[in-house]
Amino acid sequence: MSDYYEILGVERNATKEEIKSAFRKMARKWHPDVNKSPEAETKFKELGKAYETLMDDDKRATYDRFGEDGLRNAGFNTQGPFAGGFGDLDEVFNSFFGGFGFGGSRRQDPNAPQRGDDLRLDIELDFEEAVFGLTKEIKIDHLESCQSCKGTGTKEGSKPVTCKTCGGSGRIQQTTKTVLGHFTQIVTCPHCHGKGTVIEDPCPDCHGEGRINVEKKIELKIPAGVDNGSKMRLSHEGDAGLNGGVSGDLYIVIHVKPSMYYKRDGINVFTKLDITPAQAVLGDRVTIKTLDGEREVSIPAGIQHGEVVKIKGAGIPSLSKQGVRGEHIVVVGIITPVKISNEEKALYQKLYEIQAGRKAKESVKERIKGVFK
Repeated sequence: MSDYYEILGVERNATKEEIKSAFRKMARKWHPDVNKSPEAETKFKELGKAYETLMDDDKRATYDRFGEDGLRNAGFNTQGPFAGGFGDLDEVFNSFFGGFGFGGSRRQDPNAPQRGDDLRLDIELDFEEAVFGLTKEIKIDHLESCQSCKGTGTKEGSKPVTCKTCGGSGRIQQTTKTVLGHFTQIVTCPHCHGKGTVIEDPCPDCHGEGRINVEKKIELKIPAGVDNGSKMRLSHEGDAGLNGGVSGDLYIVIHVKPSMYYKRDGINVFTKLDITPAQAVLGDRVTIKTLDGEREVSIPAGIQHGEVVKIKGAGIPSLSKQGVRGEHIVVVGIITPVKISNEEKALYQKLYEIQAGRKAKESVKERIKGVFK
């Protein structure tokens, strides 16, 4: 299995700046537009996966502990940002770093493909839903490429025309008069916004935008064992890109309602069980509620207040280890009875005498009667 740190050529404690620097260097080496070797495309996609994982704190922590399988089990997408294709090298640098290509900053071409925006959706789950996972239908509003104009923004049969203001260059010369004289600079054309063309006959469906807002239903498979704050990423389910750019991603943030019965700690769950002194002394078998239904457990004789009984494999499924579940930990509390029968009083008195090795004094008898009136 590939080592993401080895792919980027960085140490395991590398900072984000070191990872960025390494990705820039390796991207220039392996981008298929530059490197024509047969393995270039595969290498470049691996670089994208490694960079995306190590730049995300949550994904990096999961990867460091459990590797790529752990990422998949935790619900993260492991295909990488270039699974659906990639643009030229400058487009890659514009998308990842805001525009640092072959050695210097440059004006971003407004006609170049631009990646769509990422979106976030928060969903709430019941405790048991988070434990066992489920398939849930979600609805999102996002921008999709207009099908009528294929994203061009122009009405069918027409096309953009050259901007008359800038003559198609996308920039104009602007002169400003100051106390020091005339100051001339090149600025983005205010009419075409740097594109060099304008749409005179816009698409009636998207009004020239090239994208339309659409409500979409998605069947979301939530893995068993997700916790409050868990995140999932759905690749290319965000807003559509511009000029043929790839769509952004949809990030799902999960919020889990607390349970009134269970307390969760990692993959373990805790519950409380109150028993009588007799059960504590003699031991017993009792039925308790577990995540899998009612279950009979054995309380060992002589158990003390606050001690626990563990049920292995009855806790939360592990996201990182397939088929592994935590423990159900039962915290035992011993409850002293307040009201008892005359027969029970006599038995407690006899027990006292046995344990003390002598008959109960009258004062003790009276105190017992006073407690159990």
